[in-house]
Amino acid sequence: MRAVRYILSGLVLIWALGFLWFTVALPQPAEPVSADAVIVPTGGAGRISQGLAVLDAGLAQKMLVTGVDPEVTPEEFAAEFEVDAARMDCCITLGFVAVDTRGNAAETAEWAAENGVQSLRLVTTDWHMRRAAGELRRTLPSSVKVIRDAVPSQPSLASLFLEYHKLLASRLAGLLGY
Repeated sequence: MRAVRYILSGLVLIWALGFLWFTVALPQPAEPVSADAVIVPTGGAGRISQGLAVLDAGLAQKMLVTGVDPEVTPEEFAAEFEVDAARMDCCITLGFVAVDTRGNAAETAEWAAENGVQSLRLVTTDWHMRRAAGELRRTLPSSVKVIRDAVPSQPSLASLFLEYHKLLASRLAGLLGY
């Protein structure tokens, strides 16, 4: 019985230290490094604006916004984010297939293969970066370079708690081959 308590205590300690690390060491914005494309999963404030800023700075030539609501038209997107028609036609793809982070990774991998992308800049919220990048790493070929470009945020403790557990579940699924 004592051994069980030690094991459980050790697991709780590991969980608590992991959560502490997760909350105090959130990923940061990337340095201005070029990539073939910028990938922006929908869902968090500032993500799309940061992706567009990457395009404007010439740090990527194309952008995929993955997980767009199927009811959003390209014209609505362009109006919302003040993107001209020429930029939409040449450089921005709206992905309507994904409904979650794993789906974002699958949609990104398919788009990257179709577009010959060998390096990409992942733009997502700081608290979401580890899980999104992990899903991409499992989905993309190992030859594709992923630059992590986190959008700083002020997440609530509840959001961090939920995302930490999603990250743990995602890593466990990866270990089990799911």
